[in-house]
Amino acid sequence: MNGDIASIIQAVVQRAPQWLRHDMSSKDEAVRLRAEEAMAAMIADALTKAQAA
Repeated sequence: MNGDIASIIQAVVQRAPQWLRHDMSSKDEAVRLRAEEAMAAMIADALTKAQAA
């Protein structure tokens, strides 16, 4: 299962949009937090969908 989780997370990170990648490295804490929350939501969604399958 751990390998499956890592693969799912890797797939989400690979398809992350450019704005998200850019904002993750922002010096602005609010921008970075928004990007982190968006990435976490994307990962959670992918894990939920994988569990339902």
